[in-house]
Amino acid sequence: MTPYDSASLIVKKLQSAGFISYFTGGWVRDYLMEHPSDDIDIATSATVNQIQSLFEKTIPVGVQFGIIIVSENNHHFEVATFRKESGYEDGRRPTQIEIASAKEDAQRRDFTINGMFFDPLTKEIFDYVDGKKDLEKKLIRAIGDAHHRFLEDRLRMIRAARYACRFHFEIEKETKEAIRAHAKDLFPSVAIERVWQEFSKMKKFGGFKHFLLLLFELGLLSTIFPDLLDLDYKEVAKRVQVYDFFPKQTPLVAKLLELFPTYSLEKRILLCERFKLSSEEKNFVKYLSDVESMILASESSRARLAHSFAKGPFLLCAQIITAKFEKEKRDQILHFYEKKEQKISWAVEKIKNKTPVVTSNHLKAAGISPGRLMGIFLEEAEKVSIEQHLLDADLIIEILKQDRRWPK
Repeated sequence: MTPYDSASLIVKKLQSAGFISYFTGGWVRDYLMEHPSDDIDIATSATVNQIQSLFEKTIPVGVQFGIIIVSENNHHFEVATFRKESGYEDGRRPTQIEIASAKEDAQRRDFTINGMFFDPLTKEIFDYVDGKKDLEKKLIRAIGDAHHRFLEDRLRMIRAARYACRFHFEIEKETKEAIRAHAKDLFPSVAIERVWQEFSKMKKFGGFKHFLLLLFELGLLSTIFPDLLDLDYKEVAKRVQVYDFFPKQTPLVAKLLELFPTYSLEKRILLCERFKLSSEEKNFVKYLSDVESMILASESSRARLAHSFAKGPFLLCAQIITAKFEKEKRDQILHFYEKKEQKISWAVEKIKNKTPVVTSNHLKAAGISPGRLMGIFLEEAEKVSIEQHLLDADLIIEILKQDRRWPK
């Protein structure tokens, strides 16, 4: 059973029990725009207790806000009681919740295009905020007083920009003015992780370059990144222009780093830590910096290259680094490293699988005792093997014996 069918069963059960119940929010917007979506939220006149009594499988995720997860046919849906909210003291969450009508519930939502309801049983749209009109006009408009909407939840300012760029809409004049007026008040009300989530969502839908430029125009990007405060629009546009040449799989953090071309590795890592990124993402940034230094130096031993190829997505990083180069030079560099990777693929596999040609047992048999010297010769043996493409352990050891450090 599809998510739509399962969600419709929940609505049917609620309505059969005497409660008003509709699909709501982004799904209704996407439905009207003919964008397929399985991200269905449900709004109802039933309270959390009444919802729990009707359904066997529920998860209490936001009971204080009248929200609960209902599981139907292994699909999970957020079901929320129609409500009014007030007392936004922290600029993020309400301190007072009241049960309300569907019309009142629509009035508390962020933008008109997200404030509509849909009855899956009758296929009827309930629009108390003129959301359909703004969809037709391709406008992002705050519901009610834009200043109030953004003071209630300051993250909505970034969302306005995201929706505008995702759907190629304009932000309505008063809504845009309200964002500019409150852009500097984004923090500390909004957690930095939520900003990263908004960036991640936008990256999935494309148009990330235009999203950052719109954030800059609205005064939000320099609030998020104070190092951009002294830049003008033209300079920021120049820095993100390179996105047009990035491979599709470019990680988000690599895109953001283009805003700061003079950052040292230490500052790049500090940026990762500020957004509380994972160790994997931080390691990618370190690896990207390593690859960058190798490419800019334009000289690397086969052994160093083999280790770099084995360690991470070298060619992806090379594409990111050379994206700002002239096409001829970019193609030349990428072709060079593609050929190199093919030639030493055997060594890359040995490094990945930890199966060196010369092992500690070989060195023991040749008279090298465990310890610092053995570590040195294991490293040297690998270098000799890769640089000279030798797969004979005895021959490599004979070469190592010429080293002045080999015990006489």
